[in-house]
Amino acid sequence: MAFFRLVFFGFLGLSVLYVCISLYSRSVRREKLEKEWDANPKEGATPEARSSFIDEGMAVYESGLRKKLILLVFVIPPMVVGTIIYLIN
Repeated sequence: MAFFRLVFFGFLGLSVLYVCISLYSRSVRREKLEKEWDANPKEGATPEARSSFIDEGMAVYESGLRKKLILLVFVIPPMVVGTIIYLIN
């Protein structure tokens, strides 16, 4: 029973950690896109063009490698805990 409790609360904790890291990474990427636009705005650009640029950049981020690497939050900690439990026993 204790093992199932560990798995449940471990998964819950890792889920919270994943959401926090994912939101932070999206925020950093969005800020980078905003700064990139502000540094070199196009001639006669409208606020809609800026919004479109940021939306396109975020779409690229969503399909990129960084978003997939964040999923390792669910893989690495259980492997470490499993290895420690195996070595101790």
